[in-house]
Amino acid sequence: MHWLPGHPYASHVVTALNLLLPEGERWFVRTFNEALPLVADERLAATMRGFIGQEAVHAKSHDKVLWTFIDAHGIDPRPYQLQMEWVFRRILGPSRSGSARAQCKHLVERLWLIAAIEHYTAELGDFALNCSWASLGGDPEMVDLFCWHAAEEVEHRAVAYDVANYFGNSYLARARTMLLVLSAMLWLLFRGAKDIARQDPAIRRLGFIGRRREYNRGVRANVLPSLLGLTWSTVKYFRPGFHPDEVGSTAQAVAYLASSPAARRAG
Repeated sequence: MHWLPGHPYASHVVTALNLLLPEGERWFVRTFNEALPLVADERLAATMRGFIGQEAVHAKSHDKVLWTFIDAHGIDPRPYQLQMEWVFRRILGPSRSGSARAQCKHLVERLWLIAAIEHYTAELGDFALNCSWASLGGDPEMVDLFCWHAAEEVEHRAVAYDVANYFGNSYLARARTMLLVLSAMLWLLFRGAKDIARQDPAIRRLGFIGRRREYNRGVRANVLPSLLGLTWSTVKYFRPGFHPDEVGSTAQAVAYLASSPAARRAG
């Protein structure tokens, strides 16, 4: 199931990320639908509706294309998918107890969590639009699926941040939720890659040191983002004057969307 020739571990890491995203995107949609009736700013509300539509299409398209590809190559992603459902539906679901004020506070906390996650998806989207997947012979359908999603993440990179600020302009909330997201995303991503790699004899025998070596090789080949780069992106988010518009290029994202077969099919 190596959609990227010569880089089996990189294939697994990117696949794991894209297995993590659909359930997260459905959680984004549910949370934004919960917040939308409380937004009086019609311009922001319209932007939120566009975001909801994009995320819903992403989740559906990922499930259809990615699962078909994985199943065809004998990999069972269902145990990992069930874990993601538990995280996003049970742990991060809306609070039904406490006062209305407490429930609103819980909603704002989830909106800031989404803003932190969207910071990483924008950074990873920018990486995907500038990486070497296509030039190294990656499966065209998979590369286009990932880059279409990446382009839309860059395009709407500021929406979740602006919504969270609308409900609660708090640097403390922004910083606290980023710390939670950083540790959780790293754990979920590498757990997913490990679960998938365990089903691949070519990777299973590598062990931790071997997988780390393969990750570094993927970074050198520009098919995986460097952990140093992701660390720097985290530091940027903590800067008081930070805004997501600093990440990536809208012009590049829009240009890719105009030429993407996956984007045309989704539209």
